[in-house]
Amino acid sequence: MREYERNIRKVEPYVPGEQPQNKVIKLNTNENPYPPSPKVAKALAEMDTDRLRLYPDPACTALTEALADFYHVNPDQVFVGVGSDDVLSMCFLTFFNSKKPIFFPDITYSFYKVWAELYRIPYECQKLDGDFRLVKEDYYKENGGVIFPNPNAPTAIYEELDAVEDIIRANQDVIVIVDEAYVDFAGRSAIELVGRYENLIVVQTFSKARSMAGMRIGYAIASPRLIRYLNDAKYSFNSYTMNQAALICGVEAVKDREYFEEGIHKIVMTREWAKGRFEKLGFRFLESNANFIFATHPEYDAGELFEALKENGIYVRYWGSERIEQYLRITIGTREEMETLFGFLEKYVGRRKTGQC
Repeated sequence: MREYERNIRKVEPYVPGEQPQNKVIKLNTNENPYPPSPKVAKALAEMDTDRLRLYPDPACTALTEALADFYHVNPDQVFVGVGSDDVLSMCFLTFFNSKKPIFFPDITYSFYKVWAELYRIPYECQKLDGDFRLVKEDYYKENGGVIFPNPNAPTAIYEELDAVEDIIRANQDVIVIVDEAYVDFAGRSAIELVGRYENLIVVQTFSKARSMAGMRIGYAIASPRLIRYLNDAKYSFNSYTMNQAALICGVEAVKDREYFEEGIHKIVMTREWAKGRFEKLGFRFLESNANFIFATHPEYDAGELFEALKENGIYVRYWGSERIEQYLRITIGTREEMETLFGFLEKYVGRRKTGQC
């Protein structure tokens, strides 16, 4: 090892889902299969490109005000960043500085462990139960902070708001972050608890329900005090996080509530239909409240099925890690994409049953 390498910060990085450049059926990264609001396209077409020579508004005023209006909070309760990953990373850096370990589930968004190791934050993973649900009592112990997704990823399980509030109530001396990337497909948001708990931060994204993964917009809603702390850290790190186009398009996406709600409805309807198709093929899956299904088949190896799907131009997500080695995470695509998926699965199951492969 070279001498300078002794002082390099080394981490095992997060591994994102594959982004194939050829045309495939892409059901591996939970993107929305439908385009963003037509108002977004209109805003892009009409954008004054002369504005690109200027730095964007560091306070992201127009977007924070639009989000505040949408969620019925004050603008000083909103923080925006370059995707929810940026927002969450800033939260880790800002709030998790105790010598006590932070808590998050053992099966969850794998970026949590990466950020904890990157920022040298001690952590403990609390095991999900046999049904892959949070055990809220495990979060009542002394800790340096708590974070969990709701619905969880990759399980797609949604915890009701009373269970979420129990965890927050038991941890009022530390920051509790509820990561709600998929909540629009599920149920009530913890945003309604922000007024009651000053230690609560709720993080959401434009990448799923608002069809804007490529724009990289995420946001947090919390008490004005916590938002001030986040902004202090942001301005010490990078004042101009959001680009001009993202700010303009983000505002238009938030304003188009009708399109937003219609898109969610289409995905939820397709998800519920897909559950029936999976059941007919013998798949087992957790109760999904997200825009994906976490499925396994008792007769087929998940790794082999993953490779077979990929060879046929259908991409899904497979980890092969402890406790979930036989599960695939399958994004809900368009009805046409899902029909293609099930057409392949019917042939795959049929061939295996007749011994043809």
